[in-house]
Amino acid sequence: MKKITIYLGIFLMGFSSVNAQKIDRKKVVQRHNIVNTKADTLSTFTVGNGKFAYTVDITGMQSFPEYYKNGVSLGTQSEWGWNSFPNKENYKFEETLKPYDFNNDGRKALYSVQIKEPERNKSAVEYFRVNQHRLQLGNIGIELTKKDGQKAKISDLTNVNQKIDLWTGIITSEFSLEGTPVKVWTASFQNSDKIGVKIESDLVAKGKLKVFAKYPHPSGQFLDDAAFYGRENEHTTKIVSSQSTQGLIQHKLQSTDYYTQLNFTEGKLREAGKHYFVYEPSSKNKTVELSVEFSAKSPKSNRTLFADAEKESTSGWKNFWESGAAVDFEGSTDPRANELERRVVLSEYLTKVQCGGNNPPQETGLTFNSWYGKPHTEMHWWHGVHFALWGRPEILEKQLDYYFRSFDKAKKLAERQGYKGVRWIKMSDNEGNESPSSVAAFLIWEQPHIIYMTELLYRNSKDKKVLEKYKDLIFATADFMADFATYDKEKNRYNLGKGVIPAQEVFPAKDTYNPTYEVAYWDWSLKIAQQWKERLGQPRDKKWDDVINKLAPLPVQDGVYLSTESAKDSFTFPKWMTDHPAVLGALGMVPESPKLDKKIMKNTLDIVWERWNWEHTWGWDFPMTAMNAARLGLPNKALDALFMNIQTNTYLKNGHNFQDKRLRIYLPGNGGVLTTVAMMLEGWDASTGQFPGFPKDGSWKIKAEGFKKMP
Repeated sequence: MKKITIYLGIFLMGFSSVNAQKIDRKKVVQRHNIVNTKADTLSTFTVGNGKFAYTVDITGMQSFPEYYKNGVSLGTQSEWGWNSFPNKENYKFEETLKPYDFNNDGRKALYSVQIKEPERNKSAVEYFRVNQHRLQLGNIGIELTKKDGQKAKISDLTNVNQKIDLWTGIITSEFSLEGTPVKVWTASFQNSDKIGVKIESDLVAKGKLKVFAKYPHPSGQFLDDAAFYGRENEHTTKIVSSQSTQGLIQHKLQSTDYYTQLNFTEGKLREAGKHYFVYEPSSKNKTVELSVEFSAKSPKSNRTLFADAEKESTSGWKNFWESGAAVDFEGSTDPRANELERRVVLSEYLTKVQCGGNNPPQETGLTFNSWYGKPHTEMHWWHGVHFALWGRPEILEKQLDYYFRSFDKAKKLAERQGYKGVRWIKMSDNEGNESPSSVAAFLIWEQPHIIYMTELLYRNSKDKKVLEKYKDLIFATADFMADFATYDKEKNRYNLGKGVIPAQEVFPAKDTYNPTYEVAYWDWSLKIAQQWKERLGQPRDKKWDDVINKLAPLPVQDGVYLSTESAKDSFTFPKWMTDHPAVLGALGMVPESPKLDKKIMKNTLDIVWERWNWEHTWGWDFPMTAMNAARLGLPNKALDALFMNIQTNTYLKNGHNFQDKRLRIYLPGNGGVLTTVAMMLEGWDASTGQFPGFPKDGSWKIKAEGFKKMP
């Protein structure tokens, strides 16, 4: 017995020493610093603080926004910056509503959809889709003048050497104009919507280098790339005050106005054109510093310059990188290890900069608009879950503020359709105002997300305060979910649908019922909601239990899970083998369940892998597939999924997940990578052993610390 104890002690000491290996976090982060040596429209860099972001070109500022507008464009966006065009025709939101009775139960539920006629209703739909829209606040760039008096173009710049230090969040940009060097340092303040810049060049003293502020107009389009300068008579911009070291500009739009305050070393701010202003530094020095702050109200902040931004950025990023989890793949022989580590580090940086505010982010973050800048709540799982798994639950918790602010509107939506509880709005602005959509109106997979995310917060702390804070959200969500399920007397079961568009959006709402992923997610989430009741000492909800006990089984045909029960032979028709392979999410995103047979799911993964039209997928589909493979005990397949050679699985030099020419960045892909890697490292409730999602063939050398298990 004594020998066994000694051997066990030695074993445990050895095991602990493996886990106790301290990661040199700074080394890991900085080996993925990025360098640009030429203008690449898909390799812009961004600084920010989660609520505000500023994206720069090779000058370290936004000097050439039109050149970059079809790439990762030069956006300046915030959480608060929204605008609406005038409602001249007095459209009413009710004009976007259309009644549906999918289950012949007399419900006549009203859905806000893209009505094609009559013309007025169609126009009302377009108005409420476009408004509110997120603003591009302004371009802050360098105006360079050549010896012949002409303004320099980006092609005139030579000797480009630009670097972002991810550990500090500071960008250093060097270039030359006609042989004269210019060096620019750029950083974001971490507690205000403000950047700091330092510029060093002989061009300053020669009067050949100035800083401009230029104000685009909202484009009103699906995408706003911060370079639309039309409609210049539909907005006004003016200097409110100008002094030798400070200037204040006011920009007025249709429904909002906001301010830009510039603090600078000696010089002057003047109007140089319509919506175009120039800071002219004093010719006494060849170095200038400035800060530029955007705010909804006239700012009262103290005078700050680049040194203040540098200090805040360095401290803030150091705190971020030293918090939460970290992973180090150095020494691995699998050739994909360094690339996976690169994607991880850059995704951490990008999601912290773009997704750290008090709302679900839009899919393109704070760089450029997609869907008019509106968040999509079905994507919130991909934007938010990883923060909790990486030991940074406070960032996820900030995002959840949206659900409290939009609760009353979500309740009214449920009431409008004849349901109890709250139906979370799929496409909205930050206040929960609904946008018409013939797809969004019928999606339901966003409903359980709040249960999943708050469960992660509770698991992190086991603090009853979490239960008390979110219980009303959880219980109202579960009320809707239980009420939405339709009782089928003939089969004595509850169905999801008809009237559902699943996460795989190719299926029509009028015909679709019991999509596999949604049924599995409904089952798990209602059970978690009941656990919250029990944790709070409350009785279980009888209706929820009735739905749990009688929820339709996951649909199976020929030993394979169907995408939906309503789509028989769904793996034999190309039409049903495109878009998200969401059937795999029933085991991956959704934890293991008695409803699910892993052998059948393994067959399903094999069929999907072989037959799916992977060219028509999205960035988060690959992490979702990897999670499914990992839970099935197929770590090599999980890695193969993460590295599938498909365009929508591309990760650019700056770390962004590229989809196509329309969506050049797609943050759900970045969030998906972080979630999946956390899961593969730390495991999930039913997993065993260390690093269960990675092969045990010796090709991976892993140090990991600070991760949380997935349910």
